[in-house]
Amino acid sequence: MQLTDLLHHPQPLPSSPRVLALLLTELKQVQPDLRRIDQFIKTDPVLSLRVLQAANVPAFGLGGQVNCISQALALLRLEQVQDLVSQALAHAPLKGDAVLPLMQFWVYSQDCARVARALAGLLQQNQQAAYMAGLIHALGELVMRSSLPQVSALDDNCAPLELRRALAERQLLGFCYTELSSAMACQAHLPQILCDALAYAHAPFDNDAYEPLAAVLHLAQWRARANQLGLKDNALTVTFPSLVAEVLGLDIDMVLQQDPIDWSCQVAGSVLVAAQT
Repeated sequence: MQLTDLLHHPQPLPSSPRVLALLLTELKQVQPDLRRIDQFIKTDPVLSLRVLQAANVPAFGLGGQVNCISQALALLRLEQVQDLVSQALAHAPLKGDAVLPLMQFWVYSQDCARVARALAGLLQQNQQAAYMAGLIHALGELVMRSSLPQVSALDDNCAPLELRRALAERQLLGFCYTELSSAMACQAHLPQILCDALAYAHAPFDNDAYEPLAAVLHLAQWRARANQLGLKDNALTVTFPSLVAEVLGLDIDMVLQQDPIDWSCQVAGSVLVAAQT
């Protein structure tokens, strides 16, 4: 199956039941708090993609320009948001959940988003776009696992959150999860900066028109996956993507200093982090 086939036969993707419940409770208030709604939505990759897709429709005249949830909420009616939440509630968990626990996926995605935002701030890049790129960058993995049995077969030699997962998928399929996520973002009419960052996150220098946000996302993926793998000390140094960091003028210490998360207090995939960013 080709990448385009996956786009033409989309599978419903799951959102966090906890996030959806919190959102419904807030949306039913007499005066819903938009700040809280924004915080809840941007902890869930699938719902964030759907909200951005709804805000980037041509009818609003801002197609391809809305790159964060706060901008989207300024355009959408709360009834539209509630409809998106209700639709998300109807989607059952993926069959592949046994080999890619969804709780772990949500925690990892949020970790990556926060690190990407912190790095973008250091480099004076678009922090909102960086956060969203980090949050939705692995949605392609969920899609592939629901449609391509051979992707799950890779797990024996390369676990879903291994650092070399993208390379293994490209060798098997000719594309990887971030490239599929990019195609999904393009299909949803998301801003080009997001599409490019996702498309080249696995290899930031493959793009003739170099997009620095792809390099930021590459580093953020390394940091979030290293946490999931429990890498320490020498293992961090050995696996650090130094060539990518060097182009951005960074080193490993600078990257680790931008880490906004107390990793020592987290058990990988054990809990869904609070809906705060």
